[in-house]
Amino acid sequence: MKSARYIFSLSILCTILLFAACKERRTLPILGPRDTKEVKNADGTTRVDTVYKTIPAFSFLNQDSLPVTGDTFKNKIYIADFFFTSCTTICPTMHRNMKTIFDEYKDNPDVMFLSHTIDFKYDIPSKLKKYATKLGVDGARWQFAYGSKDSVYKIAEKDYLVAVMEDSTAKENYVHQGWLVLIDKNKHIRGAYDGTNPEQVAQLKKDIPILLAEEKK
Repeated sequence: MKSARYIFSLSILCTILLFAACKERRTLPILGPRDTKEVKNADGTTRVDTVYKTIPAFSFLNQDSLPVTGDTFKNKIYIADFFFTSCTTICPTMHRNMKTIFDEYKDNPDVMFLSHTIDFKYDIPSKLKKYATKLGVDGARWQFAYGSKDSVYKIAEKDYLVAVMEDSTAKENYVHQGWLVLIDKNKHIRGAYDGTNPEQVAQLKKDIPILLAEEKK
């Protein structure tokens, strides 16, 4: 079952990546599953509207043992990822690249960052605080979030469309994808980028100003 979810998430994000690879654009696509609903107009006629997937309400603890919720990112765009502090494979590269973006936008009140740990056994808030300090991150712009296995894994796979799993056969007991997921002010997914790939990180850096300009219209 986990393998099926992993393949499903991977296939979705491969499609997302094709969108994200576009070099020249004025707006970003809204990604992920979508639905339709019938809406009644003022004159009594009806129309069909598209309903896009959004990141649902959530509540975790951050690196300061304070609540971090969806309201923390109200009226912000943000970049989310999934990692664990003892990771020695893709996480260090992901967060070195993410740190370059953070340094560029840390004084911009419209941009935030959110890193969810998938190590629910070890990465308690105090561990996340040490990790953030070592990474050179201070203040509230970059939130490191801790939660139960069920809550974190569910939001990863169902909502951010990122595959994560606990795997005792893996070198470090966890397997996850290294996507940096760009979220708009309406909680829609607007892009997903391989955080270990310099070209995709560069594309994310190009897409952030596009999204910021779009949000101001």
